[in-house]
Amino acid sequence: MAQNIKTTPPSTKYSAFTNKYIDSMEAAKSDFDYSLSQYGNDSLYISFFPKANYAPLFLPPTFYKGISHRTLAIGSYKNDMQNEAIDNVMMSIYLKRPDLIRTTESHLDIIGPTLEVNHRITPDEQQLTKHVAPKAVEPELEDFGISIYKPNFWSYNGDYYLQFLQNYVSDNWYKGGESNYSIIGAVTLQANYNNKQKIKWENKLEMKLGLQTSQSDSLHTLKTTEDLLRYTGKFGLQATKKWYYTVQLLANTQFMRGYKNNDVFTYSDFASPMNINLSLGMDYNVEWFGKKLIGTIHLAPAAYNFKYVSRLALSTRYGLREGHHTLNDIGSECTLDLTWTFSDMMKWKTRLYGYTTYKRAEIEWENTITFQFNKYISSNIFIYPRFDDGTKRDGKYGYWQYKEYASIGFSYSL
Repeated sequence: MAQNIKTTPPSTKYSAFTNKYIDSMEAAKSDFDYSLSQYGNDSLYISFFPKANYAPLFLPPTFYKGISHRTLAIGSYKNDMQNEAIDNVMMSIYLKRPDLIRTTESHLDIIGPTLEVNHRITPDEQQLTKHVAPKAVEPELEDFGISIYKPNFWSYNGDYYLQFLQNYVSDNWYKGGESNYSIIGAVTLQANYNNKQKIKWENKLEMKLGLQTSQSDSLHTLKTTEDLLRYTGKFGLQATKKWYYTVQLLANTQFMRGYKNNDVFTYSDFASPMNINLSLGMDYNVEWFGKKLIGTIHLAPAAYNFKYVSRLALSTRYGLREGHHTLNDIGSECTLDLTWTFSDMMKWKTRLYGYTTYKRAEIEWENTITFQFNKYISSNIFIYPRFDDGTKRDGKYGYWQYKEYASIGFSYSL
């Protein structure tokens, strides 16, 4: 391979490094030709072919310790003419042109693997590294006792009570009177949705039933003293922090027939009457006196009222025209539903409902004062005035009606 090197002087266009490299090849050529003449051209040409041993001739000039050691040793080649010729060429460069040497084998040992010049490099001997993408390390999950739950915007609560009153009067009691037993039970269930942003939906179902015995009533073993089945639903969109645009639905009727002492006439019954009121307005959330007084105030300038009476005989009694089952009218409505907790043992619940068509008006004001003795025993005082000028006027009370009772017994709240 060294015979094919051009003998023409280097052109000025070559870089300094190239010039030095060509000079080294020129010096190697003359010494290589001399080595060939010493061992015979025929034998050298027969065995000459490119090997890794020739690498020092073509790499940047480097001082190899092994070459100087083999050259100075006695009988080290054992008729290895190729390696001896190459070593002679490199030694000639070391002695005649030391200025061409750029680095040493010791320096190569520091900066990287040394170049092996004594062994032929073949593809079988190459140590190829198989590059495999590193496997992603999965993080280890540790349980710190933290649980994440999906937000639940629904809340549920309820109130229950069952109370009774027993009154015994002997036949010869000097003031007269009669013995009787009475019992009253009430259940209030609420399911409310509030996403704490814009939407609120409230649902409340109230059921109340009171029964009483009377020895003076020969026609009825039991009569109702309290009878209520009422649903209140509200759907609101928040306008401000305290105000909501609200649609409210009220529907109420009763469970059983209503009688008077020793009277066979039925004065009320299930769906006689049944009242449904649908109103559109605004709600105000009440949180006064450190949240001791809470509730809502509903003001609706537009309201539709539907009244139904299943017994035609009761039509005129409840403000309907004779022979008609239904009454439809439009007016305005307001509802106040508040709870005032005075202490852990005493609270006041009040509901004020008013509806008017500007021709007739209905006003109901329910008040319940509760004395809570412990978790399960309580006493209630119930006061309920009512105004309705759509009915016949009474000679004593006019359009006003009034109900009141007191009871004590079992109660429970969720």
